[in-house]
Amino acid sequence: MVARDTDLSDLQFVYMVFICSSDPLISTSSKKNHCSGDLEQCFNTCFISSEKTVLVGGGEEPEYLPLTQNDEFHRIVFTRDYFASALHEVAHWCVAGAERRKLPDYGYWYAPDGRSALQQAEFERVEVKPQAMEWIFSVACDYRFRVSADNLAAGLGASDGFKANIFEQARHYCVNGLPRRAKEFTLALAAHYGVENPFNLANYRLDRL
Repeated sequence: MVARDTDLSDLQFVYMVFICSSDPLISTSSKKNHCSGDLEQCFNTCFISSEKTVLVGGGEEPEYLPLTQNDEFHRIVFTRDYFASALHEVAHWCVAGAERRKLPDYGYWYAPDGRSALQQAEFERVEVKPQAMEWIFSVACDYRFRVSADNLAAGLGASDGFKANIFEQARHYCVNGLPRRAKEFTLALAAHYGVENPFNLANYRLDRL
């Protein structure tokens, strides 16, 4: 059964925007050239017509900008040319429902680095699905995925529970199906990078997080 998009009424939490301060290293076993421009091409080929949405790099911070009277497309902006940031921002777009995608940054506000333990727990709760999707996208690219706690100032890394929840969610997606847009993007990435089956459960192990 394929998961549905989440509608505006279903989302009552505060969105925590992921900021990629440095691009994670690729897997040492991968010899592929990982360029964010390839992600832009794959994404835009999939969605520029059907969703009127483009993926673009070069941002000082990631953001989502819905189209206005002066724009032709919705824009997903990722940080600079960071490969991981691009995958993460696409994951957030795939989680957001139709009503959320009409709003700047999906209608959420940003809680900056330096969050309290309680705020960090909320961050981890809302980040499970996008980071599970990002992991699947990364596998489709033969690219190393790293969990992000996005809270360096507070010295709070990703909790074991957070990692376990991402692991279970990723495996759930592989078995039960991704939402439509996430599946389409995953298959496009896998075709581009020559990955035979990004949904193979052997690719998803808790000890890799």
